[in-house]
Amino acid sequence: MEGLIKNSTTSRDTGFAEREEKQRQNELCSSCGLCSIQAWPVTESVSSCVFTNGWLGEREKKLFGRERSLDNPVEMRFGITLERFTAQLKNPLPGSQWSGIITRMAMRACEEQLVEGVISLQHTPGHHFFSQPVLAWSLDDIYATRGNKPVLSPVLSSLESAYRLGMKKVMVIGAACHLHTMRNFQEQHEYLRGMEILTIGIPCVDNVARSKWPWILKRMSKSPDTACHMEFMQDFRIHIRHLDGSVEKVPFFSLPEELSDPSIFPPACMSCFDYLNSLADITVGYIGAKLLPRQKRQWILVRTETGQRLLKLIEEELERFPESGKWECRSFVQNTTKRIIESMKETHKEYSPNSRIPLWLGNLLAGALGMIGPKGVGFAHYSVDFHLIRHYYYVKFRHPEKLEKLVPRHVRVILAEYGLPL
Repeated sequence: MEGLIKNSTTSRDTGFAEREEKQRQNELCSSCGLCSIQAWPVTESVSSCVFTNGWLGEREKKLFGRERSLDNPVEMRFGITLERFTAQLKNPLPGSQWSGIITRMAMRACEEQLVEGVISLQHTPGHHFFSQPVLAWSLDDIYATRGNKPVLSPVLSSLESAYRLGMKKVMVIGAACHLHTMRNFQEQHEYLRGMEILTIGIPCVDNVARSKWPWILKRMSKSPDTACHMEFMQDFRIHIRHLDGSVEKVPFFSLPEELSDPSIFPPACMSCFDYLNSLADITVGYIGAKLLPRQKRQWILVRTETGQRLLKLIEEELERFPESGKWECRSFVQNTTKRIIESMKETHKEYSPNSRIPLWLGNLLAGALGMIGPKGVGFAHYSVDFHLIRHYYYVKFRHPEKLEKLVPRHVRVILAEYGLPL
């Protein structure tokens, strides 16, 4: 069995260039990995692509028995949930991006034999930000999946190994595009129907193609070669952790202007309308959590009864906190809408690589926003609305033929709240 997993993973790892070329040609392709599976016809994998079937809608209705309420402003943004709160592990896992809640939950699911294997990502050897798909069943292999990998990743390719091994209970840890496609495929085709699949969702919207990542990281960090973790944080700064444990904090406002170009992100990510991974059994992120010194609080959205089962596995290991922050963030969103819409129209803008706000001024702006800007659920509200508006106009101007198919109903309601044109 070990040989099968190693060989399948290695062969896929050599195909990243081919997948990125496919993405450039096909444009809307998140490289989810399902199309690389050879155990069934590729046409059947393609038929379940989220960019063919659209976001949420019928998929949400099939999972929950209904779509999210258009009369509930919180549910429109955060999706259908049974429970929401913030938490951190009492004993954080070393090397985790945050406290390690996702990794620990996966380890406990294997310990309790809820699943036979975990489909996730490990870091590519020798590179902290690149990834390779894995079907892990030992605790050490699951532990090795911890940490952020901010590049397009073919998570679902490891479904082939689980299928060929005859596994009946697996966990999939992935982004929204992975879970939308996987749930559609499991329903439409017979191959995975006998497999119970538990899902942990990661909030995700701004991944990059791995070919662009070194170029981007060099423009973010003073020491890109020692960077090992990176996150866009609630204090309006990018936090870059280095190998020596130091954290470099770069205000959003002080990034080079060229990093604001929509083309640095894959078209698939710019066409995503499920930032908070609403089809997962449980979503674990951070944007709705309070940012405090020396703490690693995470935001947990329990969506299904299966999600409750997964949460129960680590309940005693968690330090829990209620959601905090004020919901209202309208003025902060409105201050950015005109710029967002105009930037989505531009396709060939020239940028000066030296055009950026000085760090001292960027920190002044970030500090001011950190005091008066949205926090907790307000920051999550702001972040969701910002991305939904950005992506609606990206699709409207770049892929107008896909607008009706891709955009969920609640997005147009949110745009109407801000008086934005459809």
